[in-house]
Amino acid sequence: MIAKLNGTVDTINVDSAIIMAGGVGYLVFASNNTLSKLTVGKEVSILIETRVREDAFLLFGFFDTQEKDWFLKLTNVQGVGNKLGLTILSYLSIADLSRAIISGDKDVFKIVPGVGPKLGIRLITELRGKVADVDEPLLGVINDNIKHIVNEAVSALVNLGYKKNDAHETVTKIMNQTPEINLSQLITLALKEKI
Repeated sequence: MIAKLNGTVDTINVDSAIIMAGGVGYLVFASNNTLSKLTVGKEVSILIETRVREDAFLLFGFFDTQEKDWFLKLTNVQGVGNKLGLTILSYLSIADLSRAIISGDKDVFKIVPGVGPKLGIRLITELRGKVADVDEPLLGVINDNIKHIVNEAVSALVNLGYKKNDAHETVTKIMNQTPEINLSQLITLALKEKI
């Protein structure tokens, strides 16, 4: 099982590259993101996910751990094969992918060939709880937005006469359960919690 490949970039194709290592040219399939960081004739160290089929021994390459983790998550979703996983990573940045999954925005996937509305919904549903594991550093913008919504909701509840600590605890609990919720829905649900 090949996990990492150190060698020289021999050829860059539309969806793959040939990496020369120890006198052998390895065909490595990769996303546009990874391929754009390769230069013919230059040394490269690339992470590899090996997939063995009855008729083929396929290598998928990634410039960094984050992209490889996303590939593994995507290809665990029913209906997403190896090539489609790379296509998604070619058309969407990891930050855009994270935002789409957390916010439940299936329309983001419209630009990806091979991902229809049903698969877009399935990706969001199956990956929502797994995004933070893979991509916590890139979620700063999202987390800032969530903090803003939480603070606004707490402020509104305090103005209605609720204790700040109680309001914050309730709002945070609701936000953790349904991160895609908007401000007015959050306040409504918090009021129903009888804080």
